[in-house]
Amino acid sequence: MVITARQEALVVSSWNEMKDDAPTYALKLYLRLFEIIPSAVKRFSFLRDSNVPLEKNAKLKAHAAGVFVMTCEAATQLRKTGRVNMGANTSMQHLGAIHFKAGIKDVHFEILKFALVETIKEGVPYMWSEELKEAWSESYDHLVAAIKAEM
Repeated sequence: MVITARQEALVVSSWNEMKDDAPTYALKLYLRLFEIIPSAVKRFSFLRDSNVPLEKNAKLKAHAAGVFVMTCEAATQLRKTGRVNMGANTSMQHLGAIHFKAGIKDVHFEILKFALVETIKEGVPYMWSEELKEAWSESYDHLVAAIKAEM
């Protein structure tokens, strides 16, 4: 299934509402993930040996913001090309290799999707609807499928 124009518009417009405070929402996303799966912290090489509290970890904030941006961009890419592509700095093969090496399983991707949707719901409650949830979920699912294809 390809993302619809309406789904793309919903993802982009809700992201535009949140992006000025992206670091805060990005951090909430991963803190929510770590509440659900505390052991997930160990899957991030930049967190394993860090003494920096999670809520102050710059690398975690950057990684989390990247998930939001890639999911939003996936919606636009799907509408334009019918597939998810990465920018010049990162390739799907690279993302697949990193996730494979970290031992990421389907359940991890699903829990992150739940955390993503809950974070968006909190970030734009005045825009929240089942349609918005489905739009972000669809975009995320396509991004994950592209990563998993390279794992």
